[in-house]
Amino acid sequence: MKTNHPYDSFRQHVSPALQVKLDEIQFYGYGNVKEDEFWSFLTKKKWKKPKEDVKLFEIIEDIMAVKAGEYINYSTVEALRGSDLSISEEDLKSLFK
Repeated sequence: MKTNHPYDSFRQHVSPALQVKLDEIQFYGYGNVKEDEFWSFLTKKKWKKPKEDVKLFEIIEDIMAVKAGEYINYSTVEALRGSDLSISEEDLKSLFK
Protein backbone atom coordinates (compact mmCIF):
# COMPACT_ATOMS: atom_id res chain seq x y z
CA MET A 1 0.00 0.00 0.00
CA LYS A 2 1.42 3.35 -1.02
CA THR A 3 1.36 6.06 1.59
CA ASN A 4 0.98 9.70 0.69
CA HIS A 5 3.80 12.08 1.42
CA PRO A 6 2.92 15.20 3.42
CA TYR A 7 4.18 17.40 0.56
CA ASP A 8 1.95 15.79 -2.10
CA SER A 9 -0.57 18.59 -1.55
CA PHE A 10 2.01 21.05 -2.95
CA ARG A 11 2.65 19.11 -6.15
CA GLN A 12 0.20 20.91 -8.42
CA HIS A 13 1.36 24.31 -7.13
CA VAL A 14 5.03 23.57 -7.81
CA SER A 15 4.49 22.00 -11.23
CA PRO A 16 6.20 24.92 -13.06
CA ALA A 17 9.31 24.55 -10.88
CA LEU A 18 9.32 20.80 -11.51
CA GLN A 19 9.15 21.39 -15.25
CA VAL A 20 12.04 23.86 -15.15
CA LYS A 21 14.17 21.33 -13.25
CA LEU A 22 13.24 18.50 -15.64
CA ASP A 23 14.17 20.71 -18.60
CA GLU A 24 17.50 21.47 -16.93
CA ILE A 25 18.23 17.76 -16.43
CA GLN A 26 17.42 17.11 -20.07
CA PHE A 27 19.57 20.08 -21.15
CA TYR A 28 22.58 18.48 -19.44
CA GLY A 29 22.09 15.39 -21.56
CA TYR A 30 20.58 13.03 -19.02
CA GLY A 31 17.58 12.17 -21.16
CA ASN A 32 13.91 12.65 -20.62
CA VAL A 33 12.95 12.34 -16.95
CA LYS A 34 9.28 11.91 -16.09
CA GLU A 35 7.72 14.20 -13.51
CA ASP A 36 6.46 11.22 -11.47
CA GLU A 37 9.98 9.77 -11.27
CA PHE A 38 11.43 13.09 -10.15
CA TRP A 39 8.67 13.59 -7.57
CA SER A 40 9.39 10.12 -6.24
CA PHE A 41 13.06 11.10 -5.85
CA LEU A 42 12.06 14.21 -3.94
CA THR A 43 9.70 12.42 -1.57
CA LYS A 44 11.92 9.39 -0.96
CA LYS A 45 15.33 11.05 -0.84
CA LYS A 46 15.21 14.84 -0.53
CA TRP A 47 12.20 15.00 1.78
CA LYS A 48 12.74 11.79 3.71
CA LYS A 49 12.04 13.73 6.91
CA PRO A 50 9.39 16.33 6.00
CA LYS A 51 8.89 19.50 8.02
CA GLU A 52 5.52 19.95 9.67
CA ASP A 53 4.94 23.58 8.74
CA VAL A 54 6.79 23.78 5.44
CA LYS A 55 6.07 26.75 3.21
CA LEU A 56 5.53 26.70 -0.55
CA PHE A 57 8.70 28.71 -1.21
CA GLU A 58 10.74 26.13 0.74
CA ILE A 59 9.43 23.33 -1.46
CA ILE A 60 10.35 25.33 -4.57
CA GLU A 61 13.82 26.11 -3.18
CA ASP A 62 14.40 22.39 -2.57
CA ILE A 63 13.34 21.52 -6.12
CA MET A 64 15.55 24.17 -7.68
CA ALA A 65 18.53 23.15 -5.53
CA VAL A 66 18.60 19.59 -6.89
CA LYS A 67 21.64 18.97 -9.06
CA ALA A 68 21.14 16.84 -12.17
CA GLY A 69 23.85 14.41 -11.04
CA GLU A 70 22.16 14.00 -7.66
CA TYR A 71 18.98 12.78 -9.35
CA ILE A 72 20.85 10.58 -11.84
CA ASN A 73 22.80 8.90 -9.03
CA TYR A 74 19.58 8.18 -7.18
CA SER A 75 17.82 6.78 -10.24
CA THR A 76 20.82 4.59 -11.09
CA VAL A 77 20.87 3.08 -7.60
CA GLU A 78 17.10 2.52 -7.72
CA ALA A 79 17.40 0.81 -11.10
CA LEU A 80 20.11 -1.48 -9.78
CA ARG A 81 18.05 -2.31 -6.70
CA GLY A 82 15.12 -3.30 -8.88
CA SER A 83 17.09 -5.43 -11.32
CA ASP A 84 17.84 -9.11 -10.98
CA LEU A 85 21.61 -9.37 -11.20
CA SER A 86 21.78 -13.03 -10.27
CA ILE A 87 23.52 -15.40 -12.67
CA SER A 88 22.44 -18.99 -12.96
CA GLU A 89 24.96 -21.76 -12.45
CA GLU A 90 24.56 -22.75 -16.09
CA ASP A 91 25.31 -19.21 -17.30
CA LEU A 92 28.31 -19.04 -14.99
CA LYS A 93 29.71 -22.30 -16.41
CA SER A 94 29.26 -21.04 -19.98
CA LEU A 95 31.21 -17.86 -19.11
CA PHE A 96 34.23 -19.85 -17.99
CA LYS A 97 34.37 -22.40 -20.83
